[in-house]
Amino acid sequence: MDRNTVEPKYKWKLEDIFPTDEEWESEFKKLEDEFCAIETIESDLTKSAAGLAASLKKIDEMSLSVERLFVYARMRRDEDNANGKYQAMTDRAMGLSVRLSSALAFVNPTLLAMDENTLRSWAEKTEGLADYRFMISDLLRQKKHVLGRGEERLLAMASDFASGAHDIFTMLNNADLTFGDVNGKPLTHGSYIVFMQDEDREVRKKAYETYYQTYKNNINTIAAAYSTSVKKDIFYAEARGYESALQKSLFGDDVPVSLYENLIKIVQKNLFVLHKYVDLKKRLLGIPEIRMYDIYAPLVPALKNEYSYEQARGIVLDGLAPLGEDYAALLSKAFSKGWIDVYESKGKTSGAYSWGVYGVHPYVLLNHRGDLDSVFTIAHELGHAMHSYYSSQTQPYATSGYTIFVAEVASTVNEILLTHHLLQNSPGDLRKYILNHYLDQFRTTVIRQTMFAEFEKITYEMSAGGKPLTPESLCRAFGELNQTYYGPGMTGDDIIPYEWSRIPHFYNAFYVYKYATGFSAAVQIAQNIMRTGDATAYREFLTTGGSDYPLRELLIAQVDLKEGGPVEACMQAFDAALSEFEKTFSN
Repeated sequence: MDRNTVEPKYKWKLEDIFPTDEEWESEFKKLEDEFCAIETIESDLTKSAAGLAASLKKIDEMSLSVERLFVYARMRRDEDNANGKYQAMTDRAMGLSVRLSSALAFVNPTLLAMDENTLRSWAEKTEGLADYRFMISDLLRQKKHVLGRGEERLLAMASDFASGAHDIFTMLNNADLTFGDVNGKPLTHGSYIVFMQDEDREVRKKAYETYYQTYKNNINTIAAAYSTSVKKDIFYAEARGYESALQKSLFGDDVPVSLYENLIKIVQKNLFVLHKYVDLKKRLLGIPEIRMYDIYAPLVPALKNEYSYEQARGIVLDGLAPLGEDYAALLSKAFSKGWIDVYESKGKTSGAYSWGVYGVHPYVLLNHRGDLDSVFTIAHELGHAMHSYYSSQTQPYATSGYTIFVAEVASTVNEILLTHHLLQNSPGDLRKYILNHYLDQFRTTVIRQTMFAEFEKITYEMSAGGKPLTPESLCRAFGELNQTYYGPGMTGDDIIPYEWSRIPHFYNAFYVYKYATGFSAAVQIAQNIMRTGDATAYREFLTTGGSDYPLRELLIAQVDLKEGGPVEACMQAFDAALSEFEKTFSN
């Protein structure tokens, strides 16, 4: 449909950021004019505590301004990506953002060049620096890994080609690789999972073999790209004095290496649950042996249930009621005050997201289809939105943004609460479908991502130890891991060892483990809320933004990830859900 046929109540109100495009233009011009203030910022930054406070405040004002400009323009473009006016405004805002970042690149090096005791004293004793104490403390924590001016300049010069391996894989994977077709239908990244969920086993098998053959045909190039990426990370870790690339990756969030290792150990210890899942799937599918192309096969007939947006809204409000009256009131406000853009229209960005800008309520983009997955999408994206709202309402701009480590916690808490609500109120095949959906979240978000995390750990240790990362060594390592994780019930093949070669996240080192820890934290939070009926601690966690390190923020929500307790509880929840699922087929 055309956007102008969509009722206003189903559209977001970007006018809450800028009432008109003319006001956007006015702010753009104003910010451009303020670039001359950067010289004053640089000269005042280290003169005095008051000068530092004024400089950081001015930097925040300019950063927020460029953020407002970009978010508004980009979200207007998302309404209709063919709109040339907003394409141009987005490009202009992005260009201004890059200019500002470059112009302010001196800030951290200048602060680190100061006497450390002086900087700490200013931060602790100056009221105007209260909003920046955590930032300054964290900057000083990283000081031991900052090199001299000349060395830092060399590393900065290398940054242009440091992302080369990632860029090469991205172009190969998204632009150059073609996958043929399956039974006359094109096989793509997007359609692959659809084929893997086909009820016809021969269709799944053909899609599986065809898809991975393409990666196998390019395995030498991909292995060279991945090996280069690993060596790059190891180089930067050694150059900055970290014990390993893993430690360097975790350092920013102040996460100990032991947490990463404990995640792998605990999931490995509980792999019997996944093995039970594999055996149950084999039995329910009625096949003599189960293979990796069967793992996505549907166990429950596709649902034909349809949910209008109004029905979905009611289900979400009921499902999230345990989060308290204040949370429910905010949800109602989101639904009624122009926070959400609901329906697909010509040129609109696909999928769903939550985004926004400090000082204005968050926004949610949807493309509501009316199926059950769309109901879960609403709950998921509103989890992000509420996290952003609580943080921005409580924190100053400097500490309002939460880290990636906790970014999926709130959205997953919402999904889990909605799951349990639906399980209590759904009969027959609907209940089976919801349980199956829940089980797949454990398998894909916790276990599969932990397997990927272990693969990364193995390959980085190989490279650091002088062992070459070749197609053979990489495929052997991944194949052995896959067999260990899925267990003796899974019939192996010579195709799955190539799966590592298609994972883009491997070019962002040691990232995937956050999916597993975030889901585990969300499971414990949801269980605590359902057990006690009290979401006070959780809502307090939502207010923390980026005011502390994520592990300490999660302690507020009564989640201690350091020793792995939540991961253990998560695997137990997986086992309990699997048993409940099995019962539905015996009743």
